[in-house]
Amino acid sequence: MAQWFRKGCVLFAGLWTVALPVLTVSPALADDDDDGGEEGHKGPDMHHLAAKPPLPRAHKDFSKFRYCPAGDKVQEQADANRLLFWTQDGKPDGYAERRGSSIIYYNAQGQAIRVQRLEASELED
Repeated sequence: MAQWFRKGCVLFAGLWTVALPVLTVSPALADDDDDGGEEGHKGPDMHHLAAKPPLPRAHKDFSKFRYCPAGDKVQEQADANRLLFWTQDGKPDGYAERRGSSIIYYNAQGQAIRVQRLEASELED
């Protein structure tokens, strides 16, 4: 019984020696903020990252797209390699996208209305 008691005391003393520096250092590491309780160094929140993402936007050269419906506004979708066409009153009027060696133009219903074949010099990106 005495040996169990000694092992328990040794174990307790060992744990206490490990825990004592942690208990004494933790209050010293705490930040003393004078700005009303807010944390000192925080990373950007998700709302800030969504408003202005840190990654650069994709950029493509859409100079090979020759056709645009008359009077439409053009919106680029560089990540999808596509142009969107919008009427002056804000309704979708179709889109154009590159597929292989051609550029296909679609109307607002999604039906192909025009195919532009690219020349060999235009295929070299």
